[in-house]
Amino acid sequence: MSTDVVRGEDVRDLLGMRTRAAYLMVGFYGLACVLLTAYMLTSVSHWWPVVVAAALCTAGAITLVTASGDPLPPRYTAALTLIGPVSSGLVLAVVPVPVTTTLQTWTFGATTAIYTFMCVRGRTLCAWIGLAATMATASLWASWTGQGALHGVAITVINVAPLLMSTFFAFTIRPLGKAIFTLRQQSTQRAASQAAASAILDERDAQLDRLDELGRPLLARIASGTPLTPDELLACRLLEAHLRDGLRAPGLTDQATAAAARRARTRGVEVVMLDDRGMADADDTVRQRLLEHVSARLDGVVTGTVTVRIMPPGRVNLATILISTDDDVTRLEYDHDGNLIPTETRGHGAVHEADEAIDV
Repeated sequence: MSTDVVRGEDVRDLLGMRTRAAYLMVGFYGLACVLLTAYMLTSVSHWWPVVVAAALCTAGAITLVTASGDPLPPRYTAALTLIGPVSSGLVLAVVPVPVTTTLQTWTFGATTAIYTFMCVRGRTLCAWIGLAATMATASLWASWTGQGALHGVAITVINVAPLLMSTFFAFTIRPLGKAIFTLRQQSTQRAASQAAASAILDERDAQLDRLDELGRPLLARIASGTPLTPDELLACRLLEAHLRDGLRAPGLTDQATAAAARRARTRGVEVVMLDDRGMADADDTVRQRLLEHVSARLDGVVTGTVTVRIMPPGRVNLATILISTDDDVTRLEYDHDGNLIPTETRGHGAVHEADEAIDV
């Protein structure tokens, strides 16, 4: 199973390592390092190696919590692996021989804590390498100071136990975490699919209710078998055109524009509405401005044909209005702010050119 089952999620989310409590624990860890350093300053030959060791351990803890990626990226892994032997070597180089208190070897426990969480972050082998290097550093120090190499092993071997537990944790919890993330993703996808299906059903029901409201009276009148009056025939044509607009130009069927188109058709104007989705991402101000222009143009036409088209996404213009009468053809273009762009008025010979310009 892929380690990035859910983008942006890893074992840190499962263990709460991105929470405020986790950062608080890192703060306590850093404070402990500072206090141990302050405690040792009077008993070491030089103070700066202990300060550097405390800074390294604190930086390592911060990295464990903040570094993204699962497993831990190689550049962070390499740095954290070296923290144990480096910080322990710095402290051991300045402590008295033999040490007067176990607190003077605090780096062993501090770096082991880092290695345990490296296991959690998917770098178990590197954690063991780091602990082994730390134990080797302690053994070399003990050997060089005449205490015997086994003494170095003896004071560090206790740290094997927590690393064993974290290794067991890593091999059991990490696969479980991946399964949890996969199930969460599947649950999210199912919820999204159900929401989409519900939205489709709601839209279908709304369209059926709308069709029932608009068309049922005329359908009942037609079913009665009585010849329709001229006014009823006109109502049928207007309703058919309105329903067609709803399918071909959903972005142009607001109440005001639909009413303007109905008035124009009642006057005998042929109105064609086309929506190629170029206004899908436009804000409400632009949408309202353009629709007001469309309504005004429809109300200003007495005869002929009016073709209103929302352009496809990515076009230079947002929309066009083509007004064709017996005398001339006028093409109006609107920018992506819904404002009219000055255009020329073509003669009757430009009809074919203008008609081609509105083809998909």
